[in-house]
Amino acid sequence: MTLIVFPAIDLKGGEVVRLAEGDMGRATVYGDDPAAQAMLFAEAGAEHVHVVDLDGAFAGEAKNADAVEAIVERFPGHVQLGGGIRTRAAIEGWFDRGVARIVIGTAAMEDPDLVKGAAKDFPGGIVVAVDAKGGMVATRGWAETTEVSVADMAKRFEDAGVAALLFTDVGRDGMMKGCNIDATVDLARATDIPVIASGGVRGIADIHALNVHARDGIEGVICGRAIYDGSLDLGAALAVAEK
Repeated sequence: MTLIVFPAIDLKGGEVVRLAEGDMGRATVYGDDPAAQAMLFAEAGAEHVHVVDLDGAFAGEAKNADAVEAIVERFPGHVQLGGGIRTRAAIEGWFDRGVARIVIGTAAMEDPDLVKGAAKDFPGGIVVAVDAKGGMVATRGWAETTEVSVADMAKRFEDAGVAALLFTDVGRDGMMKGCNIDATVDLARATDIPVIASGGVRGIADIHALNVHARDGIEGVICGRAIYDGSLDLGAALAVAEK
């Protein structure tokens, strides 16, 4: 099983940004041309890109649609999109526009039947976001923390046909503290659903550590600030993942 490295493009006001611990007030801007950024990732060898409409995550509807469409049009690989996608119409609309996989978080908690129906109708296309604060699931752009544990959330979708679980340790996201390897591996071992690691990737050591556990069910890893700040070379990360 080959680990998938997903370079991330987070969108706020049409710009490429990274947040610290999911805080919209702590955004660092890295560029104003998301599609050009996606092409840089493609030139480095990336076949997948992870895109998040941050404004949409808080609003509950698409707010950076033009930027997302530009990325889909220009990026030659697979676009995985999340952020405020909470209706069947939104899901179908993004698949129609060429998005490969859709990440659903808040709606997975509040309307699980929507997710299960979409997973059935779009095989391999739906990813459930399991965002954790202190081991509990966070929703609505990480602004609210529920009383549902990460493990319990995963169990709700065991036989639903979702493509993967995207597990983010919110406290590490954008902080470059290192990926929470232990919690990610524990979740992967506790479910039959492949798990994508996210939050805190600091450098190539995180890629090596996750790659060791690919057979435990870790499908991939989201890399954001580490790439933008230069502490992780995307080409090197892709090479490690291929081994």
